[in-house]
Amino acid sequence: MPKGIYTKYSISFALLAAMMCVLFIWNINSGSVHLSVEEIGEILLRRTGEDTSYHIVWDIRLPRILSAVILGGALSVSGFLLQTFFANPIAGPFVLGISSGAKLVVSLVMIVLLGRGISIGSAGMILAAFAGSMISMGFVLMISGKVKKMSMLVICGVMISYICSAITDFVVTFADDANIVNLHNWSMGSFSGTSWEKVRVMTAVIFLALLLVFLMAKPIGAYQMGEVYARNMGVNILRFRVALILLSSILSACVTAFAGPISFVGIAVPHLVKSLFKTAKPILMIPGCFLGGAVFCLFCDLAARTVFAPTELSISSVTAVFGAPIVIYMMVHNRKNMQ
Repeated sequence: MPKGIYTKYSISFALLAAMMCVLFIWNINSGSVHLSVEEIGEILLRRTGEDTSYHIVWDIRLPRILSAVILGGALSVSGFLLQTFFANPIAGPFVLGISSGAKLVVSLVMIVLLGRGISIGSAGMILAAFAGSMISMGFVLMISGKVKKMSMLVICGVMISYICSAITDFVVTFADDANIVNLHNWSMGSFSGTSWEKVRVMTAVIFLALLLVFLMAKPIGAYQMGEVYARNMGVNILRFRVALILLSSILSACVTAFAGPISFVGIAVPHLVKSLFKTAKPILMIPGCFLGGAVFCLFCDLAARTVFAPTELSISSVTAVFGAPIVIYMMVHNRKNMQ
């Protein structure tokens, strides 16, 4: 790799890392209780400080920030995998209805179990979301074999999303009041209420999936050059596609299970990262998308908490405000790829 290119990539990664660090500190210090940098340092590094401040930072703000970093990065990488699979720049978990499918199954499980007084743990939420993701993905794959235009695939994905949302609303109508409250808070999309137990579970699942994705960087790069080229390079196309679908579904399912459906991150962030690095090489795009997704979600969560404080917006509403214009720009400037 030429020295100039290496330097450019290093600067891009450094920029994303610096933005994440700034937003990390900004998020910790934002809220109804203002804390100085010295107080935050004491709490984070020495785990000492005034009881109220310590509780706010360590038990409320820090788990929420970490979940925004981990889940935002996971959703962005999931979008990159789907865009690679379908060779479509606006393919993503939300647009293709995968997140809505996960939302539907998790909603059904929550209503049934909570109605019987049974609590559902993190593992159960992930499994339910993964099942819903795979069901929606199955329909998308069936449709993709029938349509020739990629624009039709996106439209069909949106229709699947509407169908899943309609069924979810129908089921919620007949749920108990207590169940509706729990389901409503989750279905709006939010990083609030995250505990350290949830952070540990999402970290284990997502980073294992990300490790497998990173190990697939070379086959992904070959697949981007075309199926024939990938096959000539020794890539088993069937196994590769199955692995790509499973990993993207696991990542998006984890996001839906812990934070609810979050829109446009999986589409907008890979495009922004690709524009920043001026390349689509997986060895750069995978970590770049993770950092980019973390930065995007940290910023959007900060806006959701502070713009209309003390009223908090849903994270999906804020990501849509900033992500939708990027998607529109992509659609206008990639009309040939969409046909």
